[in-house]
Amino acid sequence: MAAVTGTSIDVHTWSTPNGWKIPIMLEECGLPYRVVPVNIGKGEQMAPDFLRISPNNKIPAIVDPDGPGAEPITIFESGAILQYLGRKTGLFYPADERARVAVDEWLFWQVGGFGPMLGQAHHFRIYAQEKIPYAIERFTAEADRLYGVLDRRLAGREYLAGDYSIADMATVTWAKFHAKQGIDVAARPNVKAWLDRVLARPAVQRGLAAV
Repeated sequence: MAAVTGTSIDVHTWSTPNGWKIPIMLEECGLPYRVVPVNIGKGEQMAPDFLRISPNNKIPAIVDPDGPGAEPITIFESGAILQYLGRKTGLFYPADERARVAVDEWLFWQVGGFGPMLGQAHHFRIYAQEKIPYAIERFTAEADRLYGVLDRRLAGREYLAGDYSIADMATVTWAKFHAKQGIDVAARPNVKAWLDRVLARPAVQRGLAAV
């Protein structure tokens, strides 16, 4: 495990599925951090100061004053932040290459598909001012397909990639809103058992409450 100082990491984030991932990881690792709220409902993610940290104007982003070479580093994109924190601490991101590849596969599955598609399901099912049946049906069906992938992966497994990892942390914040996505996890028993297992972790509960 890499040496970790008591220097606080600033987490620029908001209470969204992507925004909760980093506080959860920091709580799991026992790293000191400070939440810097970025109210996306008020457009604060478009502010020039935040743009210097997150060029894509998206939360979350972090500033670690004790980065590589003991120099500060800013990082945006939730997957990149999780990988960085895993390397920094040696926790929840295995050093063994074969095991790391498995974690990366499911982390990238989440950031490239599970999150974006479920986000579209949220939007068209709940938030869109105009209800568009085609869009609702399309993204609800894709959400259901992805939950099927998740359920098959979790058959006979407690976690996505062997031991509990950053892949689970990244995925659980989206899966906890399954009802909003039109998904009944009772029909996906492996997902339900995994969801209950991960959400019961004290550090996950603290991370969710931190934002």
